[in-house]
Amino acid sequence: MDLVIRGCQVLENGSFTSAELLIRGGKLMEIGPHVSDSGLPVLTFEQAVVLPGLVDVHVHLREPGFSYKATVASETRAAARGGFTALCAMPNLDPVPDSAAHLEEELALLRRDAAVTVRPYGAITVGERGQALADLEAMAPYVAGFSDDGKGVQAPEMMRAAMVRAKALDKLIVAHCEDESLLRGGYIHDGTYAKAHGHRGICSESEWGPIARDAALAAETGCGYHVCHVSAKESVDVIRRAKAQGVDITAETGPHYLLLTDEDLQEDGRFKMNPPIRAQEDREALLAGILDGTLDMIVTDHAPHSAEEKSRGLEKSLMGVVGLETSFPLLYTYLVKKGVLSLDKLLELMCYAPARRFGLPAGLTIGQPANFAVWDLESEYTIDPADFLSMGKATPFTGWKVCGDCLMTIANGNIAYRKEDRHEA
Repeated sequence: MDLVIRGCQVLENGSFTSAELLIRGGKLMEIGPHVSDSGLPVLTFEQAVVLPGLVDVHVHLREPGFSYKATVASETRAAARGGFTALCAMPNLDPVPDSAAHLEEELALLRRDAAVTVRPYGAITVGERGQALADLEAMAPYVAGFSDDGKGVQAPEMMRAAMVRAKALDKLIVAHCEDESLLRGGYIHDGTYAKAHGHRGICSESEWGPIARDAALAAETGCGYHVCHVSAKESVDVIRRAKAQGVDITAETGPHYLLLTDEDLQEDGRFKMNPPIRAQEDREALLAGILDGTLDMIVTDHAPHSAEEKSRGLEKSLMGVVGLETSFPLLYTYLVKKGVLSLDKLLELMCYAPARRFGLPAGLTIGQPANFAVWDLESEYTIDPADFLSMGKATPFTGWKVCGDCLMTIANGNIAYRKEDRHEA
């Protein structure tokens, strides 16, 4: 693709400066006050800013196996609409990518249908059942790391064996931390709302206990270890201590944990995810964790389900909400514009840090494939799931007012999304 983009501003050293961008052969060749168009197509924007493409290392694309929930095509297009240019896809699929043959089924769909860069995860154990290690060696060249996301690895000896193998392969273990022996049928946070409305709660120890176990195993084995969707204040403390001890550990949290508490819950499946939205003190600890570097990145844990699967209330709806199209506008509106953190810090959390840890393309780098999004940061609108490109519509943020409308996303040198095209098939 050859293209000149005009009428935008680019963020440099914490402030915006007017700039034009030249793309040739899909690569970003020049950023400057005036670039030569040389007869190339020109796109001109007004009051727009160019930001590096966002990177989300925790998404569920649902294919192969669950195309009634979502498809690679639908969800990567939704990602592009949210300003994302690179994703890591979780392995709770059918078949589970636990061997080279099973992984190839997913890779074939990604090659055919992905609108943005996608690196899959391989499973840690066969079928994500925790009984035997998957074929990590065969999958290693093609995956971002190994995860049994959706399920915690219950046996410490199995996790230790996985870490030893992953260390030898120079791959990360990416852990859904959940001690199933402590769940006791819970499905929302064991806090104020659960007690007031007669719901069964999930205790925080079911999350922080496995993190503490795994941090010790990571210290022993030297394996790179990444903690998924941190929600509890105790988990932040465990990770902070592990980092201070030199453990190779990183961690993520999500917008719903940073912006909501269990007192915001309603009797609606769109408020149900795993781990659950927790208490105000947990939210405050998570915010402190992203500010002091304990938590390295913000991800969506984008998890589309069918409307019927999310229509059964808090108790019986399936776990998971969508977030690719709302994540940046929500965090920009309620954290950056309110002075909680800078835009530079938000981009570190949503772009540069995940890209570094998982070896994904990021940034406005001259000579590299173009990966960026054009935003109108002043555009204000109300979140309406009916407008989503994602097949999943369940979000706890329905009706929230946000600023930040993505006008165009260029991923790997190609236009992956344009606002005026979004209703096309």
